[in-house]
Amino acid sequence: MTTTMRTRTLGSTGPQVSALGLGCMGMSALYAGADRAESLATIHAALEAGVTLLDTGDFYGMGHNELLIGEALRTAPAAHREQALTSVKFGALRDPDGGWSGYDGRPAAVRNFAAYSLQRLGTDHIDVYRIARLDPDVPIEETVGAIAELVEKGYVRHIGLSEVGADTIRRAAATAPITDLQIEYSLISRGIENEILPTARELGIAITAYGVLSRGLISGHFTRDRQLAAGDFRAFSPRFQGENLQRNLDLVDALRKIAEQQGASVAQIAIAWVLSRGEDIVPLVGARRRDRLAEALGALEVTLDAADLAAIEGAVPADAAAGDRYPAAQMAHLDSER
Repeated sequence: MTTTMRTRTLGSTGPQVSALGLGCMGMSALYAGADRAESLATIHAALEAGVTLLDTGDFYGMGHNELLIGEALRTAPAAHREQALTSVKFGALRDPDGGWSGYDGRPAAVRNFAAYSLQRLGTDHIDVYRIARLDPDVPIEETVGAIAELVEKGYVRHIGLSEVGADTIRRAAATAPITDLQIEYSLISRGIENEILPTARELGIAITAYGVLSRGLISGHFTRDRQLAAGDFRAFSPRFQGENLQRNLDLVDALRKIAEQQGASVAQIAIAWVLSRGEDIVPLVGARRRDRLAEALGALEVTLDAADLAAIEGAVPADAAAGDRYPAAQMAHLDSER
């Protein structure tokens, strides 16, 4: 992987990070077939390539993902380990059967979640800490205020947000400095462009964009006849169902023609489009294997001019996706969709 890593800054108060971050969720949860050795090798390869931002959640595999990252950091060369930044989401309540029971943003819970994350990661601080979804029973001011106390004590460096709307962003930013908003953003998930992205930019808050390949849907690798394995949450995702899937893959076919003209892969074009949206946007790529990581890093070498962007957005217009990005029960937890 010889791509020269570019950097971007997380908002007006945050750290400098690699222009692409590594989303590690799929190495532990929600997708079937992850391989531990390959996951560790992929994290090491990402660090070697200059990726500095590692994103996780304490509920990914009920702590498994943090332990995995902790092991990867512990066994990485010192120079790579020292440049790594951890971005952690907390607050999701799970049960032994893998079920979901809501979110807890109470200050006491924030401190509790952080204590366990620090132990699993094997670090003395978390670089960016955020509640995964807004707790409807706890004002965002209380949750952010509790993280701010952890910042004062040195356990957390920066405060982030996740999947919240413009009003919540303003209230959080009035409580403490906010570094970034983590939210889904891709060619087929562009809802943030209406109000959320302008609000974040007004307040000097960066976007860490997840789902840039829409969970593989617009990667160019998902086939029309693919059978998802047991335990793969995409089997319940509206965009992967029946006619929705066929319509969405029609969009991918249109995007593939543009990619071929560019001498790039579909995934690289989709990632490059997100990169083109602004220096305040850092895409998180969910590569679980070194070959997928190498492909994603190749997006940094793709240059898109105005004509290219027009062609891409003509092939995949805003609001062209068929189906919501989550099942209805999970959409109900998204403050960003209200």
